[in-house]
Amino acid sequence: MINVRDVFFGYQKNKLLYEHLNLRLKPGSIYGLLGPNGAGKSTLLRLIAGLLYPRSGEIRVGEYVAGDRKPAFLENIFLVPEEFYMPSVRIRQFVESNAPFYPRFDQAQMQGYIREFGLTENQKINELSYGEKKKLLIGFGLATNTDVLLMDEPTNGLDIPSKSQFRRLVAGAVDEHRTVVISTHQARDLETLIDPIVILSNQGIALNASVEEITSKLWFGMVPELDKNQRVLHAERAVGGYAIVAENPMGESSRLDLEWLFNAVQAEPLRIQELFSTLSTPVNA
Repeated sequence: MINVRDVFFGYQKNKLLYEHLNLRLKPGSIYGLLGPNGAGKSTLLRLIAGLLYPRSGEIRVGEYVAGDRKPAFLENIFLVPEEFYMPSVRIRQFVESNAPFYPRFDQAQMQGYIREFGLTENQKINELSYGEKKKLLIGFGLATNTDVLLMDEPTNGLDIPSKSQFRRLVAGAVDEHRTVVISTHQARDLETLIDPIVILSNQGIALNASVEEITSKLWFGMVPELDKNQRVLHAERAVGGYAIVAENPMGESSRLDLEWLFNAVQAEPLRIQELFSTLSTPVNA
């Protein structure tokens, strides 16, 4: 369980990024963390990892306060950052040097990921492409088998086949004890993987709901013309009419579109809050 309670945080003395930020993330799920630029997605992951410290409030991961960075906490959490430095060593040396920090690290599992990604143990990391380095780091993170796995924009730098590969491997590495949080701008890359969805806005946690909850309260689809009697939260021109997100009082079935959902949340945050009974906490971009 990740529990963010009444957190205040800001990089500048007189400007807060978060005020009264509250969020609970449960094990056994792959959370998608979405939000506009500057809303604090990467910051939130670093706070959970204990790399940043709130001005006030508390972040607990299991029984540990994240900011205390106790050894038992560090060996059970792994962050794949968006930007990273990889040493000029061979893949084998990287794995041998870092695996001992994670008691549940699975060498056989890691070997499988190396083969899956088309890499070899003898390759020098500094000679890999950015996408190959990212795949290596993702594979290592999965093989740690930590209870908490955080990924910041993991599909950036991956080609289309690799994105499909990523979704399959992450889905296969999650069980009822593991909490995975993926921050992304690439909503369509992860549409079939992430559930629940957490969306940040300038008002705080604008949405924290499962796909089932979202599609029970919102309808996603195409219409030839806009209907004034239909409460539309987002509409955009498309071939043949309009792509819309509308309120769904009758509970009609539809397929979630993450990009449309994101736009609806940004356009109508207060109505989304009312529909999902989400407590909004101020976030200043």
